[in-house]
Amino acid sequence: MIADDLLRAAASRPLALFLDYDGTLAPIVERPEDAVLAPATRDVLRRVAARWPVAIVSGRDLEDVRARVGLPELAYAGCHGLEIAGPRASRVHEAAAAAAPQLGAAADLVAHDTRGIGGVQLERKRYTLAVHFRRVREGDVPAVREAVARAQARHPALRVGGGKKVLELMPDVDWDKGRAVMWLIETLGLQASFPVYVGDDRTDEDAFRALGPIGAGIAVQRTPAPTEARYVLPDPEAVRELLSGLADAPRR
Repeated sequence: MIADDLLRAAASRPLALFLDYDGTLAPIVERPEDAVLAPATRDVLRRVAARWPVAIVSGRDLEDVRARVGLPELAYAGCHGLEIAGPRASRVHEAAAAAAPQLGAAADLVAHDTRGIGGVQLERKRYTLAVHFRRVREGDVPAVREAVARAQARHPALRVGGGKKVLELMPDVDWDKGRAVMWLIETLGLQASFPVYVGDDRTDEDAFRALGPIGAGIAVQRTPAPTEARYVLPDPEAVRELLSGLADAPRR
């Protein structure tokens, strides 16, 4: 079992858990606002957080993901780590607030250029803009990509990122989930821990790479794909089982 492997790898060190939300704790859904955390998963998170530090690292807005998880004892990183908050950690990336006006203008451009494409959903977050195309016809997806590229060209302080059926405009800064996790480890004094990151998307690969030398990554994949993670789980139900196994593991 992965839980046993992690505890053996940690040896005498405590664990520190970093978890993505969508596709990891909650299933991927057609509309992002419908991604609800199962009560059983919340209960497992509460139990495992009573033993080890737990942080949620998400592309969602900080307040959005914090409200969806609903556990104030956890640390949270929103907008891919541009904003971080928790009982002992608080940070907003210095470039994030400065980019807000450009994000607003870019959102207007993308909305204008995709107004005739069915299924496009723009999600304006505090420090990023997500353009969801999960419900867009395959033949219209290139037009969505072109609209996002045009908006970025007009606003070079932004860069284009992406995930599963989503493109994202965000501040063009040297920051990602991996750097956010390393900042949390330092700020929370977790340098002596064995950090474990669980995520399902391309943005989580940055965290897998960052923790590779000092901890372990777990990719959530229904279909096998190249990853920097050490382990693979198939779905959020398997993630919940892993967390339950860690919560119930004999204390050393």
